[in-house]
Amino acid sequence: MDKQLLLICFLTFVIHLIGTLAYSVRIAGIRTKRIAVSLALFSILVLVSRTSNSFLGPFLAKRVESNLAGAAATNLLWDFRWLLISASIATVVGALLIPTFQRVFCRAVQHFQVHRSIPKLILHGFFKGGLSYVKDVASVPVAANVTALRSGNGVSLSITLLNVAAVALWTVGVFAALYAGALDPSVRVTSSTLSSIINGGATVMMAVFIDPHMSGMTDDVVEGRVSESQFRRAVVWLVGSRLAGTVLAQALLVPSALLIVVVARAL
Repeated sequence: MDKQLLLICFLTFVIHLIGTLAYSVRIAGIRTKRIAVSLALFSILVLVSRTSNSFLGPFLAKRVESNLAGAAATNLLWDFRWLLISASIATVVGALLIPTFQRVFCRAVQHFQVHRSIPKLILHGFFKGGLSYVKDVASVPVAANVTALRSGNGVSLSITLLNVAAVALWTVGVFAALYAGALDPSVRVTSSTLSSIINGGATVMMAVFIDPHMSGMTDDVVEGRVSESQFRRAVVWLVGSRLAGTVLAQALLVPSALLIVVVARAL
């Protein structure tokens, strides 16, 4: 694995790590009773994710172009496989960091409620005891949260399966579009713009089914209609389904790329 591929894998890792940690933001919002503030503060990390994503596409496209031009002799399919492996590893790491991140994020919300300043919050996090606080609250997921899954899903089977499908499609969309350009260089420019054919379905599933369900469940916990333990079980199931989605993306990569090639040729 060369340095360029390592960089692209790192960017993929960051994107999926932040996506996994997003589940803990709702837990922090419930604990602090500041859901809107929690989501607003998390937008800072979303900005990091979007910045990583903005570099990921060009770097990966350049790698494909170099391969087609003969300037780099790499197995592009395995390059994409490694990127999907990075997504799966990031999901596992994110799952392990959720308890720690949740506690740190609760502290950040409380600090923001007092000072109402993002710059002060960032300075406090890095220079005024924030890092030492991370060491104090660092913990691994409690085994009871996993064993408690036997008592119920927390979310319905349909939502769980939809999340698997949505994550798989969202993960593989851009990769499939770029790999399609390698499969048929004559339509590679058109193929690179057709990622929405794959991840468009993921966007619909997220916006119509998954996000509204989790938002409603979050409000139910705040209002006392759903217990926090049940909500935690829901988060565990969704994180698990997210990991399953990144694994499923491996199987969808080539078929998705072939579909994009067919559509690109037909346009």
